[in-house]
Amino acid sequence: MANMHSAISFGLVNIPIVYNPIIKNNDTSFNQLHKKCLKRIRYQKYCEHCKKIVHEVDLVKGYEYEKGEFVTFTKEELSNMQIDSKDSIEIISFVPSSEIDPFYYEKSYILTTPKKSKAYSLFLEVLNKTKKIAVAKTSIGSKFYYVLLRYFEGNILMSTIYFEEEINIPEATTESKFTKKELDLALELVKHLSGHFEPELYKDDYQNQIKEAINEKIVGKPIPKRVKIKRPSMKDLVTSLQKSLEVS
Repeated sequence: MANMHSAISFGLVNIPIVYNPIIKNNDTSFNQLHKKCLKRIRYQKYCEHCKKIVHEVDLVKGYEYEKGEFVTFTKEELSNMQIDSKDSIEIISFVPSSEIDPFYYEKSYILTTPKKSKAYSLFLEVLNKTKKIAVAKTSIGSKFYYVLLRYFEGNILMSTIYFEEEINIPEATTESKFTKKELDLALELVKHLSGHFEPELYKDDYQNQIKEAINEKIVGKPIPKRVKIKRPSMKDLVTSLQKSLEVS
């Protein structure tokens, strides 16, 4: 994906770009092994009806519309239904950023230009000057997306967004009454804990512990059992807030 090329379609202006994913997976990858011999487990596709292993060439995709009843699709049929926007990012409107709720954002990319481009520089400055976000449509791989383009530190930041039908927000819970003292204590706790957003300080403690444990196991050292700290249970809200202020 890092070297995937496309182009922004801005009216009749074509702006060549390169996708650069800005998020990388930090999770440690494990393999499943047979406990007895510590050899890797392989997964095979098995047909319960025919009682045999099935190879990739013999597979089709099917949709179960009733219990045990399927309609099938070939790769060609699915390919024919793909939206014709794979090689372009077609802008359809410009909107204020304040109108976009944060839960719509999915995955982000930095769009760079493969070579010096007046059109890229112009479009970038348009985003910067107007403070608007461009709404566009495109395809990444085999999936169709609507995306948002914005100015970000001298580059174009593109974010894929969820469709409206994918958003599921539960109804607001019933409000409960609270006292002025409880509110004052809560506001004081927020003030006490206030600071600035410094993402470099927020480390993935779980993954760091796993990586450290891997190194310890490689040299034969045992992994110590962690003692869980039990949090005190406080049913009274005022007491809980007061104690929080004391320990923060």
